Parts: sequence; structure tokens; C-alpha cells
Amino acid sequence: MAIWILPAVALVAALLYWLLIITEGTYLGTRAVVVMYDWTARRYNRIKRLHSVYEVYFLGVPMLEALAAVPDARVLDVATGTGRLPAALVTGDGFPGQIVGVDHSRPMLVEAAGALDPGLSQVAWVQGDAHALMFADAVFDGVACLEALEFMRDPRAVVREMIRVLKPGGIMLVSNRIGWESWFFPGRYCRRGAMERLLRRDGMEAIDTHLWQTYYDLIWCAKPRAGIPEDLRGADEA
Repeated sequence: MAIWILPAVALVAALLYWLLIITEGTYLGTRAVVVMYDWTARRYNRIKRLHSVYEVYFLGVPMLEALAAVPDARVLDVATGTGRLPAALVTGDGFPGQIVGVDHSRPMLVEAAGALDPGLSQVAWVQGDAHALMFADAVFDGVACLEALEFMRDPRAVVREMIRVLKPGGIMLVSNRIGWESWFFPGRYCRRGAMERLLRRDGMEAIDTHLWQTYYDLIWCAKPRAGIPEDLRGADEA
């Protein structure tokens, strides 16, 4: 009997590592993911080793340039976490518009708000579910979701919600998990090409993928100015 103990312990340890570390509780349900982020909110930026200069260069500046021609642009950051995109947008000369950061974890939103100047009235924080965004159709000029879709219960539902609240002609920015760890996210549209195909099936255009991190690509795309065709709205995956 004893000969099986070590392999059994190793198997359980590997399973726990997959469930809690690599996939951050996503296959245990939404509540498990929220609890994990609640626990790590104060340490999140240190764990992720986020640097403001890097965030501004890769996220803030490109989004500002994409929306430069839009007066009083409104941007939604889905699964904002500690507010990396809002912070990147308001750094420097600031953002001449409104930014909303939505997240399921209240402690993460507290950290996000605490990291910015309390006098900034252009940034709002909302606790909510990315699968059912509490906003009307076509109200944002830009929407983003960074390092989060693979941890969602239904990534495609989240993408569709982002498209729904995005104005025709609006800009979308999402990250896509790549690298060897992407193989440990079955059913989450990871690996190169998978998210691009999903966006294309859901009617998005001008899809442009950029290298970003070891484990993530950045994907920019746009909602057609004529809107999403009726036959693509809510269409089942091909």
C-alpha cells in the first residue's frame, strides 16, 4: 500500500497546483475566483510585478491614440482588478473623458481607487459581473479586458457583453493567454489564433495582434460602424 502513497500525494499536489495556481480557481467556479482575488488584492501588483511606465507604454498610450479623435470618450475596463488600465490612461496629461472600471472583487476595487488621486472625478469603480454588464447598449467608445478572460466562467459571453456595450466604430482591447500554460485552460479560447477567431465570428473587424508578455498577446479590434449584423448576434460557435 505504501508504494502508492507518494504518487497519490504527487497527483493531488499537481491537481491543486493546476486548480489554484495556474488557473486561479476558475474551474472551481466564479466564487472561488473572487475569493482568491479578495485574498490577494493588497499584494496583487507586487505578485504581477506591474510597472507604471510599462503599463503606460503598452496600454495607456495606444488606447489614447486610438481614441484621439473621439471627444469626451468613455472607456470601460472589464475585470479591472487594481485598475492598471485606468491608471495608465490618467497618467501624465490625463484622459479627456470618462473611465469605468468594473470587477467582481470589492477589495481589488478598493486597491484600484486607493492608487489614484482621490480628486479624479473622471474614474468610476463598479462592482459587477462581466457576464452581465449593467450598462445599456452602445455606450462606450472603448472597452478592454486584460489578463482575465481565461479566468471567466464563459469567456465568449463576456466578449459578447463587451461588444454589446461598445459603440459602433468603437475600439476593443483584450489579452489572450499563450505559451505552454495556455494548454491548461481547456474551453477558454487560449493559444494564438483562438481568440482572434472568436472575435471574427462575433463580427469584429480590424483585428490586430501584438506581442505583449511571455504568456499574453494583446489583441486590438473594432466594432463595425454599421454595427454587428443580426445574423451574428448571439450566433452559436461554428
